[in-house]
Amino acid sequence: MVPVTEPHWIIHLPTTLRRVEDAAALAMALRHSLGHVVAIDFGETTLSEEDRQFVRTRVWCDSRLPGGARCALPTDHPGGSCQATPAARENMLG
Repeated sequence: MVPVTEPHWIIHLPTTLRRVEDAAALAMALRHSLGHVVAIDFGETTLSEEDRQFVRTRVWCDSRLPGGARCALPTDHPGGSCQATPAARENMLG
């Protein structure tokens, strides 16, 4: 585990997409295909317009769940219905 005192690095990945819904769908596809890579924190994924990068939109709820997993549902899901990703559920069950 990396000590908390060291900075984490962010990879900014520009796209040619024109709609926030398409960008969110791409983020979900990347999480689905690369979710096994522990160096990537998909729960912290945000979207921004090219010329307004300081205004960010979260993709996932990311609330902490029992056992250390985080909610993998979209940010606008109904309250109280958080769910872990299938991989996180498998890790919690052992």
